[in-house]
Amino acid sequence: MVGLRLPRNRDFTNQARRLAFYCIAVILYVYGYNYLRSQCAYDVAPGGLLASVYHLTRIEYGVNQAEEVCIKVFTHRSNPRIPSVFWVCKSTDFQERESYDMLGITYDSHPRLKRILMPESWIGWPLRKDYIAPNFYELQDAY
Repeated sequence: MVGLRLPRNRDFTNQARRLAFYCIAVILYVYGYNYLRSQCAYDVAPGGLLASVYHLTRIEYGVNQAEEVCIKVFTHRSNPRIPSVFWVCKSTDFQERESYDMLGITYDSHPRLKRILMPESWIGWPLRKDYIAPNFYELQDAY
């Protein structure tokens, strides 16, 4: 049997391939990394790759230090698709939706992938570095 060896009591960063990411997430869950501390996404460079970052934590009772793993999954801007880990860790629901809404990364097999911050009629992805803001401003009453 081949075991998964990770350094103890350190942050560990992997750059996972897009298709292998779901398998890696399941293996880490089985090995006790079942607490998703955060998930975020960012634009690496204008016209370049998009990245989705998952911070997983393993907490054992009676151990003073928690073990942490950070996984970065890169995808191309032309077809930004990453497997969703919603079925492994339910707390990624709103975090993956926010990454979709702001950067346009599509998380495959996510049950409710839709905009969460911007209106449904919004065109574009506001946190991409090549995004051009529209020339209109919404006037609101100052009550």
